[in-house]
Amino acid sequence: MKRKKTILQQVLAEKRKKAKEGGFMSGKDEFGTTKYVIYAEFEANGIVERPDVVGAIFGQTEGLLGDDLDLRELQKTGRIGRIRVEVHNKAGKTYGTITVPSSLDRVETAILAAALETIDRVGPAEAKIRVLRIEDVRATKRKYIIERAKEILETLMEQEIPETQELTEEVKKAVRAKELIEYGPEKLPAGPHVPFSDSIIVVEGRADVLNLLKHGIKNAIAVEGTSIPETIIKLSKERIVTAFTDGDRGGELILKELLQVADVDYVARAPEGKEVEELTKKEIVKSLRSKVPAEQVINEMFNKGKSFYELIRERQEKPEPRKVEPREPRVVPAKVEEKKPEKVEKVERPEPKEEKIVKPIEKARVPELEEFGEFIERVKKDGIALLLDENKNVIAEIPVRELTNQLKERKDVYAVVFNGVITQRLIDTVSETGVRYLIGARKYNVVRRPVQLKIITFAE
Repeated sequence: MKRKKTILQQVLAEKRKKAKEGGFMSGKDEFGTTKYVIYAEFEANGIVERPDVVGAIFGQTEGLLGDDLDLRELQKTGRIGRIRVEVHNKAGKTYGTITVPSSLDRVETAILAAALETIDRVGPAEAKIRVLRIEDVRATKRKYIIERAKEILETLMEQEIPETQELTEEVKKAVRAKELIEYGPEKLPAGPHVPFSDSIIVVEGRADVLNLLKHGIKNAIAVEGTSIPETIIKLSKERIVTAFTDGDRGGELILKELLQVADVDYVARAPEGKEVEELTKKEIVKSLRSKVPAEQVINEMFNKGKSFYELIRERQEKPEPRKVEPREPRVVPAKVEEKKPEKVEKVERPEPKEEKIVKPIEKARVPELEEFGEFIERVKKDGIALLLDENKNVIAEIPVRELTNQLKERKDVYAVVFNGVITQRLIDTVSETGVRYLIGARKYNVVRRPVQLKIITFAE
């Protein structure tokens, strides 16, 4: 019995291999209109050949199912394709597989498959046929269409054809879903930078994290419910935390619980009536820039009963204090009355006050500026970007416009010095390559930075 199963497994394995290599399924003349394919296996207690098996199938089913389902008539009319039989002889027995393509409906195909199992003799030997399965060819084609469509879409996205904007968005969504990680014992949805970023953004759900990922913010983590997980509480004690909740009643409740159980540093909320998952990039940036210190929110919400939006409106309506420049005191000379010469009194005039010169406070220079001074002067003159190793040796001089692409390809860069603007996109790129120093002319719109990365500007 064990040997029988082994032989049948070998036969089926060879058949699957041929099918993958474009064996019998490649014949369009046989399978062009096929709806179903019957797969069966047989075993004969003797040595038989392929014609014996085919003859047994036609002979022993003749007249069994009536004229409408007679195999010879069905094959003449093209309702049944050419029957494929593969035989293997081993140890005085014959094993093999039978493949019958059918364009009948599913009920008639099932009846025909059951009729095959009534065959009990092939040639001079006793035999047994068992139907393994009936395959829906259209389902196989649909599966192939889906897989092939995915490959075509990926190819189109790699070519970045401008006309395929919608398709590009679909692929980007799939990529962002892959970037999403599970953090902590509760497996909270989070961005890929949460494990090492020194500041995190706490949002409500998975969809909020995906929307922030869509717009390049990769340090968000979701609480996934009204009960604040222990992972969030622990992170709030180690990182700079910004709570970013929806602009509805649910967002307010989650915010109140966060403020009570976690060590939150800043509070930001979506515009009133909106959710974080539906915000545009401009709305997200505006909301995060309008964040309020948590101490102020706690005081206004819990002690004075005000809402977050009332606090924001008060801050916007409150006029900025006008700067009044101090005036120099006017010295009014005292009037001298004319008196007799012998009684002339001296009038004391106030001595002019010495003007106080207030010198601006000089910022302490960053020691790294002197360390990289010669490289800074060099990039100011030549307008290039320098890539340095740990010993501060120049390993590459490249144009500034090629800086991002070069950093993605190299893993040996210790410091980058260039005469340009340090952006959040550049910071995200160098954080993945192990760069320790990023030195540029100035910073623009930097929201977060990795703990191990030192960012220096020429003006510091």
